[in-house]
Amino acid sequence: MIGKQGRVTGRIAPGLVGEVMVEVRGGTEAFHAYAMTPGTEIAKNAIVVVVEYQAPRTVYVEQLM
Repeated sequence: MIGKQGRVTGRIAPGLVGEVMVEVRGGTEAFHAYAMTPGTEIAKNAIVVVVEYQAPRTVYVEQLM
């Protein structure tokens, strides 16, 4: 999971659990998402990279510029 790119489908913001779609196992799956940097907001449709994975369905992400 670490290093994979995904698209934000539910805004990531402080106090909110966002959602990211990531291609895995031959398909695309939804994961709960948090910003790796506390206090960061990431808008819907932004492209992100997974920097930490916590099984079964949580990722910490950073936005790609």
